[in-house]
Amino acid sequence: MIVAFSISPTAADETGSVSQAVARAIGVVRESGLPCETNAMFTNVEGDWDEVMAVVKRAVDVVAEASPRVGLVLKADIRPGYDGQLTAKVERVEQALDSD
Repeated sequence: MIVAFSISPTAADETGSVSQAVARAIGVVRESGLPCETNAMFTNVEGDWDEVMAVVKRAVDVVAEASPRVGLVLKADIRPGYDGQLTAKVERVEQALDSD
């Protein structure tokens, strides 16, 4: 499965920034060893249900250490028997664009 998720603490630092808390969450994902990527809006992580959801929970927990309230947006592509789709899906779209 691939999960795209975004975690947002409700409490910001003195400048209004939430980047430190978000960076801690992304650190959890990267330390997991699962295939992942981060873009401007979401972090994508690939693996089986239990390992991906455990990583999301740990990421929420580290943000909760810095904020009394945490927002989570999560979208999942659940397709048993497929792996490597984090890059393969994009490659298929790029190939389709090249063939036009």
